[in-house]
Amino acid sequence: MRLTSGSGQECNVLPRTSIENAMPDKDIMQLDNVSKHFGSVQALSNVSLTLRAGEVLALVGENGAGKSTLTRIIEGVFPPDSGSLLLDGQPVAFSGPRDGHAAGVRVIHQEPEIIPHVSVAENIYPGALPHRNGIFLDRKTLYARAGEMLKLFGMERELSPQQHCAGLGPAQRQMIEVMRAVHAGGRIIAFDEPTSSLTGEESQRLFEVIHRLRGEGVSIIYISHRLREIIDLADRIAVLRDGWMIDVVPAAEASEESIARKMVGRDLTEMFPERTPPTERCVLSVRGMSTEHVSDISFELHAGEVLGIGGLVGAGRSELAKGVFGFHARFAGTVEVDGKAIPSGRPGDAILAGLGFAPEDRKEEALLLLRSILDNATLCIPDRVSRFGLFDRRKATEIVDGIAERLSIKAPSLNTPVSHLSGGNQQKVVLARWLARAPKALILDEPTRGIDVGTKSEIYRLIADLARNGLGVIVISSEMPELLGLSDRILVMAGGRITAELKGAEMNESAILKAAMSAERGAHDEEVRTA
Repeated sequence: MRLTSGSGQECNVLPRTSIENAMPDKDIMQLDNVSKHFGSVQALSNVSLTLRAGEVLALVGENGAGKSTLTRIIEGVFPPDSGSLLLDGQPVAFSGPRDGHAAGVRVIHQEPEIIPHVSVAENIYPGALPHRNGIFLDRKTLYARAGEMLKLFGMERELSPQQHCAGLGPAQRQMIEVMRAVHAGGRIIAFDEPTSSLTGEESQRLFEVIHRLRGEGVSIIYISHRLREIIDLADRIAVLRDGWMIDVVPAAEASEESIARKMVGRDLTEMFPERTPPTERCVLSVRGMSTEHVSDISFELHAGEVLGIGGLVGAGRSELAKGVFGFHARFAGTVEVDGKAIPSGRPGDAILAGLGFAPEDRKEEALLLLRSILDNATLCIPDRVSRFGLFDRRKATEIVDGIAERLSIKAPSLNTPVSHLSGGNQQKVVLARWLARAPKALILDEPTRGIDVGTKSEIYRLIADLARNGLGVIVISSEMPELLGLSDRILVMAGGRITAELKGAEMNESAILKAAMSAERGAHDEEVRTA
């Protein structure tokens, strides 16, 4: 496969006219009335879909709609129970992913499958390593080939062929998987939530690569909960709901509202519930807090208030939360919950005082994925679910059952391992843990990341309900509409500092960006002056 070098310039999307002119008519893949069930759960029902050569087809739907099942069927992980899969008009029956890969079908998963303790080059060419005399690994040839591939993808300055993959960031791991797919002759490449862990700049680079692949005739299936992103990027948008194919529409004719309505089957005009004014009672006070990552942080959070924290990537928003909660040691300043001082670097004391924290990376930092919903939800209330030092399952079930019903956690039972849940339901389990604890203040870092639009609406209603009942809530978010729709006040951060406080009519996207970017430019200018 030929892949031409790009210009290296950042781009958001191709002009819509370019997309329309480039869209071919040839169908490379067809699903014809495909169905799949797992036990009593019907994951897909009579799904029919076509994929054209050299197009970007977005696949959207709520968590549990059947998107992952569909990609696993086309890759060969699962056989369909009924219906057929056709490539180039010919029926195929894959007996496993190896067959799918041989046919040119590749899936880039949300968590890229990289071998950490071997080189970048070996990860790009697994199973196709060059050898001398049929015995010895020809590293010179391998590194030369990998070097050319890195240049084609504009990664030669970030990665070297000899570099080990342990410690690489999400964007780098993802790009290695894309290079692997291209080398292996991938002509259908599916991306599953590819930008969920990427910065804006990393996302732009991925979009440029997708445009280039599309221009070379590669067909792209793109799965994302970010509706604006998929409307800008895709040629067509396929909507799944409860395992059924609801509609396939040209992206040029779609809006975020119309796609969301098709996904959830109802109007989401009330996405952000009406709020009640906060009280004057301070539940969280931070004064002059400095850690290794943030400097001189001061603010108050009131009972019944939703306080938003915005800023650009790297501004220090998550680091502020971890400093307040005690994950990062403080070397200056104080933190008080309802008037009670919290010692530095003591998350346990913060919990006892009435502070809760749902971190950005729920899988790595919040959840015990192999343990049950019940175990995870009761993690912070051992005193309430034990008897004579032993876990009291009956008492724990009584506490969690009502909370799970209130949050509409979808699972066969409270004994279901959290790893079996969708991203939205995993986030609800994190929230259930803190509802069981009944804190006075709760910090939510990117509470709807990787969550479908319907579940987002549920979480927004829950946040408003918690505030209405007197809880103080901090929401850290990279999504402007979310920040503006939920918050009573917004603090803007840059360079590890709070640079602006916005209230009422002051709260708008322009004001947030101006405060974040002007502060970033000021910090850069100061660095230049002192260099």
